[in-house]
Amino acid sequence: MKEMLIKILEFFGLAWWVEIVTDSPRCTYYFGPFLEKSEADTASLGYIDDLKQEGASGISLRVSRMKPDELTIADDLGETFDRDRVPAFGGQLPRPSV
Repeated sequence: MKEMLIKILEFFGLAWWVEIVTDSPRCTYYFGPFLEKSEADTASLGYIDDLKQEGASGISLRVSRMKPDELTIADDLGETFDRDRVPAFGGQLPRPSV
């Protein structure tokens, strides 16, 4: 039941999302959707810890109702990545467009 409600809220752009922007690397990450702001707030702590462990710095966070078009925007590389997209051959990433 909860997942159905999240899908409905997401459709209308009313689900809660965590937006994390890092200065190095220059990326914007979106995590969600969440039914309640408190769930997004709690989950955001783990996302920040993961990014710090990966060496990210200059981390800023925003939790709000939104409907992101992409889950990761890598400004440094001029590329975007979709976590739902799986390469045809395991272990390969999509080639950047030139």
